[in-house]
Amino acid sequence: MLVVKKFGPGIAGIQGMFYSGTGCFHRRKVIYGVQPAIRDLEPGNIKGSPSYKELQAKLGSSRELVDSSRIIISGNLFSAPIVNIPCRVEAAKEVSACNYEYHTCWGQEVGWVYGSLTEDILTGQRIHSAGWRSAYFDTDPPAFLGSAPTGGPASLTQYKRWTTGLFEIFLSKNNPVVSSILEHLEFRQCLGYLVVYVWPASEPSFIVPLALFLMCNIYDIMEYMDCRMSARAWWNNHRMQRISSASAWILAFLTVLLKTLGLSETVFEVTRKDQSKPDASEAGAEAAADPGRFTFDSSPVFILPTALAILNIVAIAVAAWRVVCFAGAAEFGPGAGEFVCCGWMVLCFWPFVRGFVGKGSYGIPWSVILKAGMLVSAFVHFCRRI
Repeated sequence: MLVVKKFGPGIAGIQGMFYSGTGCFHRRKVIYGVQPAIRDLEPGNIKGSPSYKELQAKLGSSRELVDSSRIIISGNLFSAPIVNIPCRVEAAKEVSACNYEYHTCWGQEVGWVYGSLTEDILTGQRIHSAGWRSAYFDTDPPAFLGSAPTGGPASLTQYKRWTTGLFEIFLSKNNPVVSSILEHLEFRQCLGYLVVYVWPASEPSFIVPLALFLMCNIYDIMEYMDCRMSARAWWNNHRMQRISSASAWILAFLTVLLKTLGLSETVFEVTRKDQSKPDASEAGAEAAADPGRFTFDSSPVFILPTALAILNIVAIAVAAWRVVCFAGAAEFGPGAGEFVCCGWMVLCFWPFVRGFVGKGSYGIPWSVILKAGMLVSAFVHFCRRI
């Protein structure tokens, strides 16, 4: 209700408020899938309305329903015959049967639209896409009062249904962008629908860090462009900075810390330089086959990056499972910020993700994976304890 109070007056100035289930009246013309142009017909001008066969193909074989719909569409209400109650009751039983809608337009062009668990929003979008406009009334006192689940399981089940339905529309052929391009849905109304469809993944508190993240990285890319370097060069250096800071830098810090405590001494390690002509060894042959791909060994320097890759992959998998099970509720599920951060880390550590399935020197040794897995388990256990 709060969302409607805040969002309704603004969207009402475009094509009208969304259809959100309760508290709504529909004209029969709209439910029958009639285009707004037909409403300009003069009363009694039934010639401009769809023919009997056209309505029968759309609405089904019920003669009572077709005749009634022709009268409503034409606007000639004075020509309505005297209602025969028993016949209308039998007609109502006929059209309410489960198999009546077969080979008709019900669920697509007529009535409530199928294909989503939130059929109300999708039906309203179909109505707006046809060119109709809706009116928003905010009366005091409220004209309609409804009820909502009060228990935890029922409430979360309802949120799950809403979330599932909205994502279904967003990822289907009913996406409002398609309706805006091919039909009569105005662009601003399309943006309004997009706000509703991504509502389960929205997280206003994430806007500030997201803006800082984008500004920082865009500025870095612009500097690379000024130096006549490509975006690929920026990405390679950005990724290597993340990997180096999570491996070599932390290992160097621990080495100096142990030396300061008198527990160890630093050792000068000779760095092996790549040769212009690789040797005949297996590692040299693999490096020549794919010089841009990481090679691994059992060095401790690979343990922490491997652990970070495992941690973020598991976090994305668990978060996706929670979204499905708990409908993305704030108390149980993750927000957009968690998905974006974990996804970005997986991209930065993608060489290690490839290393999980690589072979030979391209694959991460099992000893490193086991140590990284134990490190992740200890970290998760510690986080759950606190």
